[in-house]
Amino acid sequence: MAMNTVTSNKFKSGIIKIFWITVGWTAVATFQFWTVYANLVNFNCDLEGLPFSFFLKSSIRTGIMAGILGGTTVVFIWEEWLRAKNYAWALFSIFWSYSLLYVIISFINGIVINGREQGYSIFDPEPWRLTIMHFISGNEANSYVFWLFVVLSTLVILQVRDKYGPGTFTAFLLGKYFRPKREERIFMFLDLRSSTTIAERLGEELYFDFLKNVFQHATPAIINAKGEIYQYVGDEIVISWKMKNGMENANCVRCFFDIQLDLRRRTAYYQETYGVTPEFKAGLHYGHVMAGEVGVVKRDIAFSGDVLNTAARIQAKCNELGVNILLSKFLLDKLSLPPHSFEPKKIGDMLLRGKQEKVVLYTV
Repeated sequence: MAMNTVTSNKFKSGIIKIFWITVGWTAVATFQFWTVYANLVNFNCDLEGLPFSFFLKSSIRTGIMAGILGGTTVVFIWEEWLRAKNYAWALFSIFWSYSLLYVIISFINGIVINGREQGYSIFDPEPWRLTIMHFISGNEANSYVFWLFVVLSTLVILQVRDKYGPGTFTAFLLGKYFRPKREERIFMFLDLRSSTTIAERLGEELYFDFLKNVFQHATPAIINAKGEIYQYVGDEIVISWKMKNGMENANCVRCFFDIQLDLRRRTAYYQETYGVTPEFKAGLHYGHVMAGEVGVVKRDIAFSGDVLNTAARIQAKCNELGVNILLSKFLLDKLSLPPHSFEPKKIGDMLLRGKQEKVVLYTV
């Protein structure tokens, strides 16, 4: 069930990205046509035989085709290359695969246009010959470079979005946190078990590679659970959710088990490479925080509030209580756990360090 949910969320997120890429690229294609047509009009060129509506439709068709085919490639292939491969290899692979896609889309569009202009069916050889001659003449060079710039710009935007996180990047663009504001959020402190022992066994360099792999493999489950990575602190990941996103399908709880599942599926890899299988422990809590932009050179969005301290201290109780995940009753009461999914078990009333009142803790 968990794997189906992860796959479904990942696919849904990819489709949304493709939709917006298609919308954006269609707008770019339309703007490109409008600019060229306006220049022809300004220079008093003979436009007889060049119907405005026909070529406008052709540009829109090109944008939609490019968005669907290219957007699918960007989201499901090129982004993965940039995440998992070194940039030199990824950029070279993107370049040749982009060239292939460009030729396919331009060739199809060229056959349709030439067939329409000459009154031929697209299955007649003449439109094909005219399209091939057009490519051989080099007239596609400017358009090729223009769309290469569009594709690379799209990838840069997606990489920056990944760097800051979907929610954070959008908030920066909209200036949502330019002035501090009070929000209700869920936080999960995710800590690697036995990290000190693993670090001593592996040594500094190999342990760094180990952490890099663990964080890389944990990220898809976080994104698919609509979580926002707030911070990496040593071997710890701090994740936050807006209340709506965290409560939906119990995403904040499901996220932990999806991460554990993804890591277990890679047990053979971790055992062969590092001789150890990573496992996390987690503490979850919710409450009000102040959120706002901080910093000048390296700006970021920071959260401040007792909920963070409480979530961290809940997580610190996992070893003592012999469980992998703990959450407060405050949070559990807010969640609507899907039927037959999680079975909450009360651990007890705990006095957390720095707290005057006991907090009721549950595990699932």
